[in-house]
Amino acid sequence: MSGVSPVVSSAWLAERLDDPLVAIADCRFSLMEPGLGAQQYATEHIPGAVYFDLNHDLSSPVQAHGGRHPLPDIDTLSHRLGLAGISAATHVIAYDDSCYAFAARLWWLLRYLGHDRVSVLEGGWSGWKQAALPVTSEPSSPVPTEFSHQVRSHWCVDIDQVKALKEQPRVVLVDSREGDRYRGEREPIDPVAGHIPGAVNYFWKEIVDETGTLLSPEAQAKRWEAIANTDTILVYCGSGVTACVNLLALELAGISTGKLYTGSWSDWCSYLPN
Repeated sequence: MSGVSPVVSSAWLAERLDDPLVAIADCRFSLMEPGLGAQQYATEHIPGAVYFDLNHDLSSPVQAHGGRHPLPDIDTLSHRLGLAGISAATHVIAYDDSCYAFAARLWWLLRYLGHDRVSVLEGGWSGWKQAALPVTSEPSSPVPTEFSHQVRSHWCVDIDQVKALKEQPRVVLVDSREGDRYRGEREPIDPVAGHIPGAVNYFWKEIVDETGTLLSPEAQAKRWEAIANTDTILVYCGSGVTACVNLLALELAGISTGKLYTGSWSDWCSYLPN
């Protein structure tokens, strides 16, 4: 491991905007308006940032199964990262404006590809703006390089592995969605409401307090203390995106046993009768 902190402050990044070994990834996105993030980037972004789109860069096309945001093709993403100037020596800082939802997806993907030099920006875009730090509308022009990957395939699971593992006594299955979606009281996106049998609910937005401030590592650890000593924590959400926020929270808590069910509920319910 690199020893890089999973989170960096706006002040930390502001001091390193000209550092050639720091790359900034703008991950702003809206599930309801898929083109909004790119429009926001074109209007203004952190100087030097390159835009990464959830649908086009951080996911692959939707199929009959595999969920609404399948993992991207590894070679395609690696090429995209290289074009963004990201090499093995680069420290990547990812930000969004959605409580880390999309920045955490890139954070997890980079580490899944074997690149540990990645952090999310504390407070995201809103925190940067509130601090009155520099912004620009100028497109970034990084020097292309080669990004080499070493995939950690054991960091994620598919539906068959979830079915096999979730019955084991020292494995916990975590549903990251809002409580009412977990309970099946509301389902705004997927065709079936409810949750995977045996799952417990840890809503992903609980990574921050009521003011939107990221919880301390100690508070993150307390949040997970009931399941911290299990062997494996399988984490899912609707489509494998916001589950990455819970995986970030586990990392902040010093818990390294989390795995992502990449297809998540949208994959699971694709096998169920509607």
